[in-house]
Amino acid sequence: MFAYIVRRVLYAIPILIGVNLLTFTLFFVVNSPDDMARMHLGVKRVTPEAIEKWKAERGYDKPLLYNERAEGLQRFTATIFFEKSVSLFAFRFGRADDGRDIAWDIRQRMWPSLAIAIPTFLLGILVNITFAMLLAFFRATYIDVWGVVLCVILMSISTLFYIIGGQYMVGKLLHLVPISGYDSGTNAFKFLVLPIVIGIISGIGAGTRWYRTIFLEEINKDYVRTARAKGLSELRVLFRHVLKNAMIPILTGAVVIIPLLFMGSLLLESFFGIPGLGSYTIDAIQAQDFAIVRAMVFLGSVLYIVGLVLTDISYTLVDPRVRLE
Repeated sequence: MFAYIVRRVLYAIPILIGVNLLTFTLFFVVNSPDDMARMHLGVKRVTPEAIEKWKAERGYDKPLLYNERAEGLQRFTATIFFEKSVSLFAFRFGRADDGRDIAWDIRQRMWPSLAIAIPTFLLGILVNITFAMLLAFFRATYIDVWGVVLCVILMSISTLFYIIGGQYMVGKLLHLVPISGYDSGTNAFKFLVLPIVIGIISGIGAGTRWYRTIFLEEINKDYVRTARAKGLSELRVLFRHVLKNAMIPILTGAVVIIPLLFMGSLLLESFFGIPGLGSYTIDAIQAQDFAIVRAMVFLGSVLYIVGLVLTDISYTLVDPRVRLE
């Protein structure tokens, strides 16, 4: 199993390098530092001196790949590629275009994102699997049919509707929780309840239908018919056999999402005023702060690859065939 994990990790390295090169190309070749300066300073009445000053203040005045004026290794290290892209592999994100330390911002903002994402993720999986098993238990009945109809309706409604409707009904009309904002410590609970509930409700439709499909596929297999022939009840068949063998596709979707929880939810954090990484990314895009956007793109790529590796590792725990390979 150790060799299998090492092989999967080695597969991820070229992918991460490719993502880094693509990001560098998009941010510094397609969109040159001069273009960045003009966007910040304004296209009209901007002088070449102002552009060069803006680039020098942010370290964009160096050559892209090769510095002819330097000597030795500095010909490659004193470049934008090394300082802005290669340094990301050491998680040195540098400073934002307004001077803030990006790494410090990430450390501060990751906790509000996790405070929303982890409960939403865990409770969402529990609710979706429970509803899916209920529909699978009453398959081909009116409960199953109307449950699927309800799931399709929930899937068809935009997340924005849940957010705005929840803020209006729960926050404005009933005054149960604040509409937006955030506080530290235990006071954060009242600000997190509504985003977590909306996050769970908005994912019930798609999640329940997906898990229901997995369970129905397992129910029709030979080992389930054998279990029924031995006299096991339908509930024992579902929980002891179907659920256990359905863990592989369930883990595929669940484990990949876990590292991405760190990135936060763009919509929930933005609409509810939660100072997490999701709103951090949105604010950087609106402010055209390319240093923050570049750091968040790289961090998201790393976390997604970590999720894929964790998925492969989880296969070795639930599928004996992978361990044998």
